[in-house]
Amino acid sequence: MSLKKGYEGEKRFDSLTEKLQCECLILNDLLLEVTNTTFQIDTLIITKRKINAFEVKNFEGDHYYTADKLFKKPNLEIINPLHQLSRSESLLCQLLSNLGVNLPVETSLVFINPEFTLYQAPMNQSIIFPSQLNRYLKQFNAQPGKLTKSDKQLADQLLTLHMTKSPFDRLPAYDFDQLRKGIACPECHSIAMHTEKRTCVCQKCGCKEPRDDAILRSSKEYKILFPDEKMTTNRIYDWCQAVASKKVIRRILANHFRVVGVHQWTYYE
Repeated sequence: MSLKKGYEGEKRFDSLTEKLQCECLILNDLLLEVTNTTFQIDTLIITKRKINAFEVKNFEGDHYYTADKLFKKPNLEIINPLHQLSRSESLLCQLLSNLGVNLPVETSLVFINPEFTLYQAPMNQSIIFPSQLNRYLKQFNAQPGKLTKSDKQLADQLLTLHMTKSPFDRLPAYDFDQLRKGIACPECHSIAMHTEKRTCVCQKCGCKEPRDDAILRSSKEYKILFPDEKMTTNRIYDWCQAVASKKVIRRILANHFRVVGVHQWTYYE
């Protein structure tokens, strides 16, 4: 869910940068490596002898910043994207240095979702809020100058260095018995969901989700993790740690998946 939401945010920012009228080169979703360390840049824009890198976040809701940490209200700490941005900037500068490129690099954190609010935002950081985006892009668009041959060569070099397959895609071996069972929270991703009547409630962050929706979501996750294994009522009952009766789980699976077989040989695709 969070990956999909992040992707949607990046595409929304891409749709805005595509409309830039200034002379520039736009590289999206770069995955690069330097000194055996990979890093990702959501959007990189090369203008006349300058590089602009953007980290795009599609966060939603009320957040606050304190002691160099970011929290979603009321008190859920999340990864600070400013730390991610600082890391990417450092690694990008290393890579450019290795390429013999000496250009100024300007990095910015973009919050793209109009329903995002950040209280106590740090004034000394390059953050672009939804209400500032149009004004920022207008100023960006007003930059004078034409691209040089070196700028275009740099773009080609970065595209050549882009890794089409992330090393993180190489999953370790695992089996059903090894994995911790239970329903993961859709917000904080901790396996701390418990049922209250027909609602699943996260004991860590308080997130609530209808029980049937939570079971269906976990069943789909099971299919992704174990594509070659049959999905049965008993299997999902164990996978979800008995948050509902087998009768309820059977009904949910039958309503959302294709039923194969009968009686004790029944499974779902």
